[in-house]
Amino acid sequence: MNTESILHYLTELRENNNREWYHAHKAEYQKANAGFEELLFALILKIGEFDSSVLHNEPKNLTFKMMRDTRFSHDKSPYNPAFRAHISSMGKLPIPVGYYLMIKPGESFLGGGLFADMFKDATTMVRNYIAKHGKEWEDIIHNPEFAKHFTVRGTALKNVPAGYEKEHPQAEFLKYKSWFLEYPVKDSELLDVDAFLLRATELFRIMKPFNDYLNKALEGFQMPERG
Repeated sequence: MNTESILHYLTELRENNNREWYHAHKAEYQKANAGFEELLFALILKIGEFDSSVLHNEPKNLTFKMMRDTRFSHDKSPYNPAFRAHISSMGKLPIPVGYYLMIKPGESFLGGGLFADMFKDATTMVRNYIAKHGKEWEDIIHNPEFAKHFTVRGTALKNVPAGYEKEHPQAEFLKYKSWFLEYPVKDSELLDVDAFLLRATELFRIMKPFNDYLNKALEGFQMPERG
């Protein structure tokens, strides 16, 4: 697989972010997209060595469209010059949480956890779980191997929300509306595909207990129906 062609295409799209260029270079897109799906397939097999729940996935079902919704944005560029995918037991749905990959020149990263803070029920479920299972949470995020690579991130309230103790040992995390991890990846690291796959697999293995914890908290969550 040629990750250089993926980065080259995305760089060109970033510099020519318009529909005319995009449609005139459909062949380059198809080549880059095929390369990304090939990378995903290899990654699924690697992740499957420690998390067999992802092995049934097909790469084409895990990716996100490049087209942006510009209705409420000052930035009217029609495309997000990035290849993105979420690998979980239920595919690319945000819940259950899984393993996230974004390739975007200068901004690529590996991710995990819950990014979707628009789901209020999910936020409440995780807060309630952390409130009751604080020691397990602390054991995971302060594990030396985990802490060496990851810091829990997420949008947060200024104060502990109503219904939770202000002096709770995990008060800072009860303020959060989402709980996720991001590990930056340099463009140069993507060029050596074998080394990248090994590195990504190891990082995803380290984040698995964090994902497992959130998925236990989110057990029974129902995705809201689209209106």
